[in-house]
Amino acid sequence: MATVGSYLATRLAQVGIQRHFVVPGDYNLILLDQLQQDPGLDEINCTNELNCSMAAEGYARAKGIAACVVTYSVGAFSAFNGIGSAYGENLPVVLISGAPNTNDASDFNLLHHTIAEHDFDYQLEMAKKITVAAVAIRRASDAPRLIDDTLRKALFHKKPVYIEIPTNIANQPCAPPGPETAILHTRQSDAVILKESVNKAAGFLSTKGNISILVGPKARSAHDQAAIQVLAEALGCAVTVMPGAKSFFPETHPQYAGVYWGQASTLGADAIVDWSDIVICVGTVWTDYSTVGWTARPASAACLTIDKDQVQFAGADYSSISMADFTTQLAQVVKKSPATMVEYKRLGPYETSFKPSGPAETLTRKEMCHQIESLVTSKSALLVDTGDSWFNGMQMHLPEGARFEIEMQWGHIGWSVPASLGYAVGRPDHQVITTVGDGSFQVTAQEVSQLTRLRIPVIFFLINNGGYTIEVEIHDGIYNNIQNWDYAAFIETFNAGNGHGRGYRATTAGELSSAIESARMNLDGPSLIECVIDRDDCSKELISWGRSVGVANGRPPKRQKC
Repeated sequence: MATVGSYLATRLAQVGIQRHFVVPGDYNLILLDQLQQDPGLDEINCTNELNCSMAAEGYARAKGIAACVVTYSVGAFSAFNGIGSAYGENLPVVLISGAPNTNDASDFNLLHHTIAEHDFDYQLEMAKKITVAAVAIRRASDAPRLIDDTLRKALFHKKPVYIEIPTNIANQPCAPPGPETAILHTRQSDAVILKESVNKAAGFLSTKGNISILVGPKARSAHDQAAIQVLAEALGCAVTVMPGAKSFFPETHPQYAGVYWGQASTLGADAIVDWSDIVICVGTVWTDYSTVGWTARPASAACLTIDKDQVQFAGADYSSISMADFTTQLAQVVKKSPATMVEYKRLGPYETSFKPSGPAETLTRKEMCHQIESLVTSKSALLVDTGDSWFNGMQMHLPEGARFEIEMQWGHIGWSVPASLGYAVGRPDHQVITTVGDGSFQVTAQEVSQLTRLRIPVIFFLINNGGYTIEVEIHDGIYNNIQNWDYAAFIETFNAGNGHGRGYRATTAGELSSAIESARMNLDGPSLIECVIDRDDCSKELISWGRSVGVANGRPPKRQKC
């Protein structure tokens, strides 16, 4: 026989979760004991539940699925923030919460860590709003069915799920797990619908002269990146990416034409998208942020949209087909259509010259970006936090194999710090490089403690410009000013005599170069390089984007009809 906890542990390991993130609390301690006994799982302790859920979100980016374990109410409420991010970013994260003893509900007891009500179902009801499946295991015999069904939905929908286990149920016996195919089985595209949709789409494309491909962030969850490259090469057309999909198509590929982001586009991507007769939109997501305040989006009539399980174009709408299956099949029947690449070469070149600063010159944003870019290799993962880090990252040219991670849908400042922990744990073969603003860092700085504890050599570039610069550009006010920290000294506090975290402060180009060299040599812990730049030294793209988003936010209410 298995126990509920051991059953869950086995299934987590079978779906590919090797390391799970936890914050202990009295309602989940017995469950944690059960999980620790599984040799296929390794526990990563986090400093708080917000960071725990965002570390799991970062791990899901690296491994495809993740889990975090928290306690009831005081833990889960904080973790819901990272689960919201996972939902918006299409990442399967399993939120597991301990819960009160099952006898307390029937005994009508009031308990700690609750909202002082006798009904303990409120957390389950809340979880249903931000997951694709939320279950509470009230009987041990129900655990196998509920756990399997919940994990299947997480894997299929690429969205978070919630499992609640009362403290007195975690160690109760239940049936042992069956074959792992029960949860790993994937649904197939409908063969008839797939064939018809591919043929109709190919015929539709044959009537268009200027075709380009725009890759969106959903391409990650659909595992479609390799198939997109095959389709691109079959067409021979220009390929652009949305900001949330940077690195999903190789930037070294001859057909790469930059990041499409309206006024903030790179390498002339906006010109080539606007010039296209038809844009094949693969996994695109259109929001006020990704459209620069609704100012940049191809006309729907000029799009062939390939979503996770749906394809749409003029006069056609097909479902029950996977993105990867459709793009793979379409690549086999389309005809060459290189017009957008021919035009793109006429419009270029777009590479801008940059003159590095002298060692004694005051550090600027451009110099900082230049030195960070030179650090990125094919074995790097560049994480950029909300703010000017977004726009700086868009301008960086990535070598093939390098990964780029951004949390644009949820846009939680400080996400990058715990996400760096999760990503580094999930991809130890990659050097994690993180750019984060001073205000963002202050939100989640505690998780540097775990990087120190685990001796993980993440390199943080902290942009110290005295406040929330992205908010300044959207809507300025005194609330965008923050208390300055001695960030370089702050990271040393996590060492406590046995850690190897290192902090550096750079005010000149030479100091930054020296700090980077020292950080590269520190393989036993995180390094933080505090880059002090002028508050007004931000990208022109941030200024344009911020103003457009601010205008969109400030639209007056529509007049209501009486």
